[in-house]
Amino acid sequence: METNQSNDKFLPAAVLVAGLLVAGAVMWNGSRPVVGPDGVAAPKVNIKDVKIAGNPFIGQTNAPVTMAVWDDFQCPYCKKFKLETLPEIVKNYVDTGKLKIVFMDFPFQGEDSITGALYSHAVWKLYPEQYHLWNTAMFTAQDEGGNQGFGDAASIDKLNATIPGIDAVKVAADVKANAAVYQEIIDANKTEAQKVGINATPSFVIDKQMIQGAYPYANFKAVIDEALK
Repeated sequence: METNQSNDKFLPAAVLVAGLLVAGAVMWNGSRPVVGPDGVAAPKVNIKDVKIAGNPFIGQTNAPVTMAVWDDFQCPYCKKFKLETLPEIVKNYVDTGKLKIVFMDFPFQGEDSITGALYSHAVWKLYPEQYHLWNTAMFTAQDEGGNQGFGDAASIDKLNATIPGIDAVKVAADVKANAAVYQEIIDANKTEAQKVGINATPSFVIDKQMIQGAYPYANFKAVIDEALK
């Protein structure tokens, strides 16, 4: 279970133990409703006000629309989004140069969540071209939420060894050498989430709109198309 002080202010212990699953999102704070493109009012937000620099991304740097994604490698709804919805978004918007997707950290389900986030930054630093492949492989390998199976350093090292273009030993060494630096980035990403009112994973800011939850592709399409106008 995550115990460092930087995470205590984001995660009430009772919520972690309860593991609430609400409306397609894993909640970390029960004080706000899940917000999505279903008629529930969303907080005012603008991607231009979100500090996204230095985080992994896919797409062209100058794409007309940017989407920030906050997720947790142990979150089952994040897995649903990554494996079912994201491929369509990538095909229709990222590959066509219309959208850049920035991956932000929001680990809160235990030590495996933190470990995944640390490895994420190491892979991005060393092998940015393989990052999307690695990210997909991580969610594909996800089994049980929390510290119940895949997700510790040994299992991620084993997975990394199967991904073309990635040196698993080099990544593991980089995580050990730079864990403190990467933790600062992770904490900063959580601060950005708190600033815009995010309370669940997966959560998204697309241009001036927020989505919280693993909604179907059609919901994201509507928001992205509106932002492209």
